[in-house]
Amino acid sequence: MRHTLSVLVENRTGVLSRVSGLFSRRGFNIESLSVSTTDKKEISRMTIVVEGDQKTIEQVTKQLHKLIEVIKIYNITGEEFVERGMAMFRVIPTPENRAELMQVVDIFRGHILDFSPMSMIVEITGGEKKILAFEEALKPFGIAEVVRTGEIAMIRGVKSKNAKGAE
Repeated sequence: MRHTLSVLVENRTGVLSRVSGLFSRRGFNIESLSVSTTDKKEISRMTIVVEGDQKTIEQVTKQLHKLIEVIKIYNITGEEFVERGMAMFRVIPTPENRAELMQVVDIFRGHILDFSPMSMIVEITGGEKKILAFEEALKPFGIAEVVRTGEIAMIRGVKSKNAKGAE
């Protein structure tokens, strides 16, 4: 099962290294990782997506708690949340199918970032399923390169008191 963790940490040098090292030492693979400061300069939020069963996630959470810089951990998997990622694709369309490619980009509400005689770079933002569907739609045009960001997520509405957080 896919789990999304929202982790508040102290914004200090080396925290990302310690968190990612914890995962690698335990043999857990991070599917997606995004880190940035919050509205408070001294705090950063890590959005970590991990595949695993409930036992694995409990073990990861316990290990994260042992890190001094970790302030709070939310497993938002069971909550209603909004997630977004971004991907850029370099596509090699032919002159004959360029207009069709532009329609596909428009249908997915993507953006053309670069247009040259040899290739186009297109951007899409959205949830995991939307990005994967967009990638499938682009395959007939010839994908030459893909770059993706990690996902970010927030609980919908007012933050739930039922979020599986760790105090």
